[in-house]
Amino acid sequence: MNQIFRPPPPPPPSSATMYTRPAPATPTPAPAAPFKERRGVPAAPPVRIAHIVSVQGSHCVAVLERSALGAVAGKDARVQIGALVKITTPASSVMGIVSAVTCPMPNSEELDHLAGLIEINLSGEVLVDSHSKRLTFKRGVTQLPSIGDPVLFADRHDLTRVYAPPGVASVKVGELFQDPSVPARLLTDDLLAKHFIVVGSTGSGKSCALTTILQRLLYEHPAARVVILDVHNEYSAAFDGLVEKVTLRDFNLPFWLLNFTELSAALLSRDQHHDAEMEILSEAVVYAKRRYSENAANRVRKVQETNTIISVDTPTPFRLSDVTLYIDEHLGKLERTHLLLPYRRLKTQIEMLVADARYNFMFGSLSVTDTMSDVLSRLFRIPNEGRPITVVDLSTAPPEILDVIISVISRLAFDLAVWSNGSVPMLLVCEEAHRYAPAGDDQTFVPTKRELSRIAKEGRKYGLSLGLITQRPSDLDPNILSQCGTAVALRLSSERDQQVIRSSTYEGMIDLLDFLPLLGDREAIVLGQGVSMPMRIKFDQLGRTNVPKNMNAGFSRSWKTQRLERASLDAIVTRWRNGGRE
Repeated sequence: MNQIFRPPPPPPPSSATMYTRPAPATPTPAPAAPFKERRGVPAAPPVRIAHIVSVQGSHCVAVLERSALGAVAGKDARVQIGALVKITTPASSVMGIVSAVTCPMPNSEELDHLAGLIEINLSGEVLVDSHSKRLTFKRGVTQLPSIGDPVLFADRHDLTRVYAPPGVASVKVGELFQDPSVPARLLTDDLLAKHFIVVGSTGSGKSCALTTILQRLLYEHPAARVVILDVHNEYSAAFDGLVEKVTLRDFNLPFWLLNFTELSAALLSRDQHHDAEMEILSEAVVYAKRRYSENAANRVRKVQETNTIISVDTPTPFRLSDVTLYIDEHLGKLERTHLLLPYRRLKTQIEMLVADARYNFMFGSLSVTDTMSDVLSRLFRIPNEGRPITVVDLSTAPPEILDVIISVISRLAFDLAVWSNGSVPMLLVCEEAHRYAPAGDDQTFVPTKRELSRIAKEGRKYGLSLGLITQRPSDLDPNILSQCGTAVALRLSSERDQQVIRSSTYEGMIDLLDFLPLLGDREAIVLGQGVSMPMRIKFDQLGRTNVPKNMNAGFSRSWKTQRLERASLDAIVTRWRNGGRE
């Protein structure tokens, strides 16, 4: 079974530096020598450690052979939970992960002959591929082990064959916990096409893990398109020269791009007058859109054609002044006071949003022009012009309209993917996803939850991938969470959050998740479609200048050295009142 293995091309340059986009003309590097040759140390022969005594479904129990363990010195002889082992059968080598190590309570006379037990979860097998005639790892087991079959430690060839499969598009993000000489790789197409989620408690390294993944993806794919919804303004500093930063100070997201649900969320109250206001707004918006189209038309035929396709959700420009004009005209025709209230409240809300400087990015434009292509071009990097990542800074967005902003961007991404017939593949990353796609029946976030759920269910058909980042997976909408095919789980201390990840795991590797509270910095357990097998990894170290920005410099340092003057406080207050504008 130990044929010569040829690994994939070497990993990118040192992980301590930022990955830069290679020149298009650079030829693909030749495959590197096998790991044993690069490291100058020959691979150790497989070590037999146990034999099978019980098989039940995908679960096996084996008895440790003390004589075999005693003949091997060093840490490699230790059987640890999470280690990859192989079971030799007549048809193939079945690969499994150690999930438990136990030992019966001994009597004094049998202490010297005591043998431990290991429990193994089966995941796949290594067999000869019918086309390439090479040893290849495949998920699933065609022939289960039987009583007496030997259990061996997986050597470096086995680990590389399983976790770094050749001939499959993948990116290196770190190293295996079991053997640091073997790279930990994520399968690019499965990771993106089937969505992924990064979870971990505060301070566990979620932002750095995401940054590592995106940097490697960009190094391998310079024509990528990534949109990050950044609610803490962390990521613009993590991708030197590759970021198009979009802030509410320098970007205009026109109100007429909102569909009727989003416009209703921004303008309407949520009390007993909601239905009446919705009916008025619907009629007023259609009136305003037709009026704008009529003024822009040059020929009667064009007017008639335009009128036949305009609806309340058609993404065509209109003026808020025409909406208030419609309201004023109907106010003059009404006499009963209780009928006037919805009109007056709707008009007042529109006037308030137009006058509020915090909403200038959406409602503050003095002129209305058709800038839809410009908005899409900047948001989704068409063309990317050497900056494949858009970081949308939402840290200064008014909380009452944050839901609407995220909903619009998500819907535009999905509609662009649909109407382009999947020719614009992109990744939409949602930081702090539990904040605007919460579990439960909260009516505040209905538009955003609906759009993200649509992307999660149908996005892969059109080349739109979803990446969710959250510290509280238990607070995330379960319908969206269930669509994530890959989970990158860092240290997670809450039992409730751990249970949510366990319930989303369908690979029989629930025992691995018991490690979640014990993981160290930069360590993670990766499960799902984006990896060949569930694995415990350590992410590569990022360079000092290419890490997500942390607003807090540290209490001990700040309290010892920082001096805040009155002038600085005045500047903060001014920026506060202006919604982040200087």
